[in-house]
Amino acid sequence: MDHPRRLDPRTADIVASHHVPQDIHDRIALRLVKILRVFADRFFASRYGHRAVVLETVAAVPGMVGGLLQHLKAIRHIREDQGWIKELIDEADNERMHLMTFIHIARPSRVERLLIMVAQAIFYNFYFFLYLFAPRTAHRVVGYLEEEAVVSYTQYLAQIDSGAIDNLPAPRIAREYWSLPADARLREVVEVVRADEARHRDTNHGFADAIARGTAP
Repeated sequence: MDHPRRLDPRTADIVASHHVPQDIHDRIALRLVKILRVFADRFFASRYGHRAVVLETVAAVPGMVGGLLQHLKAIRHIREDQGWIKELIDEADNERMHLMTFIHIARPSRVERLLIMVAQAIFYNFYFFLYLFAPRTAHRVVGYLEEEAVVSYTQYLAQIDSGAIDNLPAPRIAREYWSLPADARLREVVEVVRADEARHRDTNHGFADAIARGTAP
């Protein structure tokens, strides 16, 4: 599948990037994400595979919601969308493939599957209205969520490198989706997923900046 502007998964800048809050809207978005991070850390601790399953379920929501609302807005105003719709839908599908991959790695329990459904239901409704009334803040929230995702996957890599987590063979679905070699391992999967998250981070911060400048569609 096509991966526009794919980042080199080994690039150190992937981890270093952070959008410094510019105003009250950015600070609210960052504070919200930091609160969510606290709950994730307490619930999952170092179970990074299970954390990925639940968080990728949530992460697949914003792109689909944003793409839908941008689509309706483009139709309503009869104008071009400047590529936003495809970018957001591609992001949602990419996050879905992250989920499909980690399902094979973590194999969530019934309780975690229930948590997935509850988290998705809550977050979908929250994000839908946030994007409807404050799209700039919505994109900024996703940008900061992806910053935290990059940090989590970097910690995941550290656990693999230390031997705390087995470097299992990469699932077939991951090898096919990212065109990984037949002997690819979990570490390579986490690297490409982290690179995807970094791209989504930069894209959503860019969308938020465009809205703030008044250059968004």
